[in-house]
Amino acid sequence: MSTPTKYDFGMIGLGTMGRNLLLNMGDHGVKGAGFDKDASKGALLEQESTNGNLKGFNDVKEFVSSLNSPRAIMMLVPAGKIVDDVIEELLPLLDKGDLIIDGGNSYFADTNRRVEYLEGKGIHFFGMGVSGGEEGARRGPSMMPGGDKDAYNVMKPILESIAAKVDGVPCVTYIGPGASGHFVKMVHNGIEYGVMQLLAETYEILKKGLGLDNAAIGKIFTEWNEGRLKSFLMEVTRDIFQYKAPGTDHLLLDDIKDEARAKGTGKWTSQVAMDLQAPIPTIDTSVSMRDLSKYKDLRVKAEGIYGGVEGKLNVDTDAFIKSLEEAFYFNMIITYSQGIHMLSRASTEFKYDLKLDEIAKIWRGGCIIRSIFLNDIYNAFQANPNLAHLLLDTGVANEVKSAVNGARTVVSAVTAAGIAAPCYAESLSYFDAFRSGRMPSNLIQAQRDYFGAHTYELIGKEGTFHTQWVAKN
Repeated sequence: MSTPTKYDFGMIGLGTMGRNLLLNMGDHGVKGAGFDKDASKGALLEQESTNGNLKGFNDVKEFVSSLNSPRAIMMLVPAGKIVDDVIEELLPLLDKGDLIIDGGNSYFADTNRRVEYLEGKGIHFFGMGVSGGEEGARRGPSMMPGGDKDAYNVMKPILESIAAKVDGVPCVTYIGPGASGHFVKMVHNGIEYGVMQLLAETYEILKKGLGLDNAAIGKIFTEWNEGRLKSFLMEVTRDIFQYKAPGTDHLLLDDIKDEARAKGTGKWTSQVAMDLQAPIPTIDTSVSMRDLSKYKDLRVKAEGIYGGVEGKLNVDTDAFIKSLEEAFYFNMIITYSQGIHMLSRASTEFKYDLKLDEIAKIWRGGCIIRSIFLNDIYNAFQANPNLAHLLLDTGVANEVKSAVNGARTVVSAVTAAGIAAPCYAESLSYFDAFRSGRMPSNLIQAQRDYFGAHTYELIGKEGTFHTQWVAKN
């Protein structure tokens, strides 16, 4: 009787991400087992396996027993209750010392709870953010593992082999303890929301403000992607402006409804930033604009009442496009800066000890927010690991100074024309407030003390003070 083949690694969830990640591992010599209740997905895995070293299962007991001990199993399933359900289904089949990895977009507080729960049962666990979408999973993602460091070290050779490479360096590193891996992925997704909204606003400005056709807009995005704005999201946008559905003579983009969906990670970023008192207004606004887009009926009714946006800009087109490129660069820097500052605050608050240079380094390849500007972020934190805010770095400051006038030109023009560009405006206002040595917040403190006796502090004096602002009758 022949001994059944044993596998080195198990994947639960053979949807797009899980299947492609396991295929990537198979390409690198890993003998992998995949489990999905849908048997057709396991069959597709085996069919696409180039080395014939991957096996699909639709029985969880057979799947677990096929793995070498100590077992290493990754889940790539939707965030939330289903993750807990899968863990509970696995536990009776596992032995102490086995390893579970949550590679989905789980909320970091849920990951904290699962770390503690599984520790008590002798099971190693870590949460790992995975970025790069379908292509990244198949050809090389950026991965953000955090939690049990010993467990990560077991997986390190496999993860480094399948990760995207930039200058030969794998885009994966140990992030830190607890739920730090999922936290960093959450902030990554917040930055992603911000940059996507900025690109959408740029499209609006070019289309409504300058009256350019799709071909001209696509040419601009193509040219921008060849310079300092080079990034994955710019490449995506460039390609969208070239795609026509088979049998049609116009861009598919023009047929897509203007109602944006979201899976919740941007919302989580905003909510947690509020708790950390880390201001990220560009990211917050990008989440709000996705929400506003869903109210299509209300927007159509409002257009009937107030009139639509004509928004034609009376400007020199070539000069304005140059200012727009500067403005986008400025806004991109501000968006990354807000996200990085949130990571810095979380590192202190949750004792993650995040290495911000390493995070920038692994984001340079494979992930959705990869851009050449990440080299500037990496250099800034390499030079000063304790840098309190990215905008305080000399090199970044020089880039900001060179681009801010373009941002002012664009925000002024589109605001006067009635074109909505809220993330452009928020980025500029954030910067102007950030560089203000004295904000008007003293008035807020006076107001709070007036109506609520909340007290205030005085310049140059110790202690807190309260004033009876008007005489009592």
